[in-house]
Amino acid sequence: MPFGVRGLKKAFFRIVLLAALGLPIVSCGGGNKSTSNQHKLSGLRYRAFVSNALFPAGTANIPVINIVDALKDTVSLSNINLIGSANQPTLMAVSPDLSRTMVFSPSGDTVAVVDNTTEAIADVPGTTTPVPTIALPGSTESMFIAKDNISAYAAIPSASVTGQAPGAVVAMNLGTGAISATIPVPNAHYIVGTPDGNHILVFSDDSDNVTVISTALIAANGDPRTVVTGTPQAHFDRPVWAIFTDNTNAYVFNCGPECGGVSAGVTTFAIGNSIPGPTTTVSGASYALLDGTNLYVAGTPPHTACGAGTTAPTCGILTTLDATSLAVTKSGVIITDGYHNRMAMGSNGQLFIGGHDCSNVNITGGEVRGCLSIFNTTTSKVVVPPQIGDATGLQAIAGRNLVYVCQGGAFTIYSTLNDLVYIPPYNSNYLNGTPNVITGQSFDVVIVDPPTS
Repeated sequence: MPFGVRGLKKAFFRIVLLAALGLPIVSCGGGNKSTSNQHKLSGLRYRAFVSNALFPAGTANIPVINIVDALKDTVSLSNINLIGSANQPTLMAVSPDLSRTMVFSPSGDTVAVVDNTTEAIADVPGTTTPVPTIALPGSTESMFIAKDNISAYAAIPSASVTGQAPGAVVAMNLGTGAISATIPVPNAHYIVGTPDGNHILVFSDDSDNVTVISTALIAANGDPRTVVTGTPQAHFDRPVWAIFTDNTNAYVFNCGPECGGVSAGVTTFAIGNSIPGPTTTVSGASYALLDGTNLYVAGTPPHTACGAGTTAPTCGILTTLDATSLAVTKSGVIITDGYHNRMAMGSNGQLFIGGHDCSNVNITGGEVRGCLSIFNTTTSKVVVPPQIGDATGLQAIAGRNLVYVCQGGAFTIYSTLNDLVYIPPYNSNYLNGTPNVITGQSFDVVIVDPPTS
């Protein structure tokens, strides 16, 4: 996603276009510490955080987290000022107990730790000293906070490691703001932790192996790594992601040809085993979502033309599997192409599928579209909204027929009743009778409160 002058021009053009179409943009908003001597809490019961690198404040653009009321879909006048902590806030991760949010900034490759209660940079426990910004040894696209709500991990594919190819998993202490360990794993790109926090699966670029990290051995200063290579009969094929069904068993998604391999598929794997389990072949598998007994898997097979003619763009494919038997129950559903790495299941069975680097051409015609597809799991209908750009953040709103989406630098609200952009009703939080239209560049959106009854 572009930042700076070009990014501002694109964001401004998008806002003008959506405003002309009568579509709401809630990409950012509110006051900030730099304009007030006292930080004011939002006072909201059900909050969504939106990372915004270019929030306009006076004559400057500053990095903030905007706070959206997820009950009324309005932007709070309070926000979280990230100047000096995360100067280009993008990817976020929330702790399991919802107490902390970690925010990554590609500018400086840093991580800031936010206290969700105080809506400010967290303090070191037992003190009034802010948690220092954590300087990572490179950029990350994959990070999470473990079950203890203090330990966090990030995959750094470019991390310099003496005596081996670049790549490492970095362990962080969010209470002290310190890197507690750096575990060398060549080309480590994506990580997924077990629910109990005892193990981490590491997926490396251009590799058919999976590295299993034991977090207990990290603390014991031992070698926590086990590399699972497989055999000719049972193997991975460019694995990139996983979903755990418990603390031991996982579905591993083989990207296959999309990532330079041979065959995409879904492989079962259990922590402690030296080889993978059986594999079900699918068209593409870079990301997935488990919903009850259904496993939805998305990917972009090479050379899968979408539409007529040799110049037609490629298409992504969504496959549905039975989560128990891994039998394919629905295949060949056409979605937008690109690298899929986001999914959210909204109400009414509406599955939102996002990615980046898509062709930006509609799958049913030649008009411009973006990297977001909406699949109706009941009717199998696919809707590709007209908004353009990478879909970098998806968040279903529990108990409501809405999904919050960050796409192309703007934050948009979709209704799961009709897959259209949702226009909230008028209320006193609006300016001059219209929704707050606030410029900026949103990237990610997360919910930081338990669902309200």
